[in-house]
Amino acid sequence: MARGTRTAAVGSPLTRIEGRLKVTGAAQYAVEHEADRPAYAWIVQATVARGAIRKVDAAAALAQPGVLAVLTHDNAPRLQPVDDAELAVLQTPAVHYHGQVVGLVVAESLETAREAAAHLRFTYDTDDHDVVLRADDRALYAPETVNGGFPTDSARGDVTAALAGAAVRVEHTYATPALHNNAMEPHATLAEWQDGDLLLYDSNQGAPTARDVVARVFGLEPERVRVVNRHVGGGFGSKGTPRPQIVPAAMAAKDVGRPVKLAITRQQMFAFIGYRTPTIQRVALGADPDGRLVAIAHDAISQSSRIREFTEQTTVATRIMYAAPHRRTTHRLARLDVPTPSWMRAPGECPGMFALESAMDELALAAGIDPVQLRILNEPELDPERGVPFSSRGLVACLREGAERFGWDGRDPAPGVRRDGRWLVGTGVAASTYPAYRSPAQAAARADGDGTFTVRIGASDIGTGARTALTQIAADALGVSTDDVLLQLGDSALPKAGVAGGSMGTASWGSAVVRACEALRGRLDAEHGGTVPDGGLEATAETADEIKAQKDLSRHAFGAQFVEARVDPETGEVRVARMLGVFAAGRIINPRTARSQFLGGMTMGMSMALHEEGLMDPRFGDFVNHDLAQYHVAAHADVTGMEAFWLDEDDHDLNPMGSKGIGEIGIVGAAAAVANAVHHACGVRVRELPIRLDKILDGLGAAGVSAR
Repeated sequence: MARGTRTAAVGSPLTRIEGRLKVTGAAQYAVEHEADRPAYAWIVQATVARGAIRKVDAAAALAQPGVLAVLTHDNAPRLQPVDDAELAVLQTPAVHYHGQVVGLVVAESLETAREAAAHLRFTYDTDDHDVVLRADDRALYAPETVNGGFPTDSARGDVTAALAGAAVRVEHTYATPALHNNAMEPHATLAEWQDGDLLLYDSNQGAPTARDVVARVFGLEPERVRVVNRHVGGGFGSKGTPRPQIVPAAMAAKDVGRPVKLAITRQQMFAFIGYRTPTIQRVALGADPDGRLVAIAHDAISQSSRIREFTEQTTVATRIMYAAPHRRTTHRLARLDVPTPSWMRAPGECPGMFALESAMDELALAAGIDPVQLRILNEPELDPERGVPFSSRGLVACLREGAERFGWDGRDPAPGVRRDGRWLVGTGVAASTYPAYRSPAQAAARADGDGTFTVRIGASDIGTGARTALTQIAADALGVSTDDVLLQLGDSALPKAGVAGGSMGTASWGSAVVRACEALRGRLDAEHGGTVPDGGLEATAETADEIKAQKDLSRHAFGAQFVEARVDPETGEVRVARMLGVFAAGRIINPRTARSQFLGGMTMGMSMALHEEGLMDPRFGDFVNHDLAQYHVAAHADVTGMEAFWLDEDDHDLNPMGSKGIGEIGIVGAAAAVANAVHHACGVRVRELPIRLDKILDGLGAAGVSAR
């Protein structure tokens, strides 16, 4: 196609460019890359929750045939200090949590490494440990900031007096358990040293970011480290920063003088790769007789480890959701003998909106107002926290569109009165939101004499379709067919780009791609009359200054989720019969991959509501259900009538494409919509997730509800 032809690639349902490679097995993931005589490593974990290693006995492990090395704190190379203390692997005898990396066995085969690891003996001096999050913990404190750099607390007006004088008031405690990232591809690294330089094939959400961190850990200049992540089998936030397996893999490769492959097990993923902290949240809402909010209070408690502070920004979404003259949000943190929590899909917004949107449902019932109408009634004109305009805000439109598509009109608000055979049937709604972030990025675009174009950027495709979306963006910016564009990503040697996280990948990377393509077209026209010169032509772009010049606006995506739930009063079984989401997320780059992301998030939210729960055994300080046989997630049979729609939203104040992130908003509010539907079905309000059978049966028994 001739350059300059209008292609309209953006907005078309282009199939995934790498789809055939993936379904045929040709796409290579981290430890699938070939290497010359690779060795294999196996991680050994601490079996105590707090203490110190007194003695290491590696003799039996080293005696196993095929064992090349055993690394512990006694003989591991010394590392440079970095902000993330989780990366200080094998540096001291101190044990800070059960499952901490305390040893590594390297062998000729994976089977040998695993067998030898069972013979590596540690003797510990133990201390008393504390692994349970409690609202009355005397050591709770207010951190300086919470994740994302947000203020820990916010306050406006007199919340206490406004709540006391409110015509309608609800105040309840909601809780969410520890939730665990479980990407299809476990965290894995292939490490190889080449003439003092370090090459890493690693499963992560940002190769340039990983490169910079690893370079600091090993005291190297960044150009001495290269990280490749062309294909990543999911991350959900857990691969947003380098995790502890990358460090011992590099250590081992240097120690044995050979490439080393290290893939952690599914069970190990429940220990040191991060997880969503459990939360305890108190929400108080006060409204006038018409249902208009006069006061909002949202206070959250979460946990972190002894070695690193991480505070989930649980109440931050509450600051922008609804209008109320009196407002307060707070965060308090407990430091426990547990692994450090980290990012998990929609950190902060996901658990926080479960509590807020459950409370809004309870307020609607107390005030005698339809839950959809209550949310519309409290729509703010400006950002309630900062007083600035929204770049666009489609919540009300999503609520109305969703209600019509779902068949919400005429809903009987009374809970526990509709039956379909043995099932009690109910419906629920919740709002969704997620910020529209954008980070600086660099990109390069090249025109070749054969009519093709190559676009290079250090972005990451973690299974979301980023490679395809960026190709579409580049094609439109260049005015050519997507068939004429080759996109290169997943390598720290490419122009620097931020992580695939915060639902900002496409917005950040796409902006740099557009600007690089525009610069290339400008050079072709100005310097060569639109003709590609012999040897080709390249242009680059960087977006930091453009981002700094943006107007001060509140940028967010919004949505509304509707659920029909069925409850068996004899067994407590809950089934989600229908789930429908409508989202306003800017311009949709690819409707095929967008729908996949929305449905994926909604499914994950439903799984959070009904199944997922990390169970901590306080005696041993460990999660007892650390595999997918016991940590339950939604299966195909759980996902029946699920639909995702979106509104056309034209927002020019976001980025050159007008897009907002969609990877995380689908999970936000989904758990609350399920819980609200369950309450409407059977009258049992579950405020502590997940909604297990026993909680339903106990609630029905307390209410005296008949099973028939």
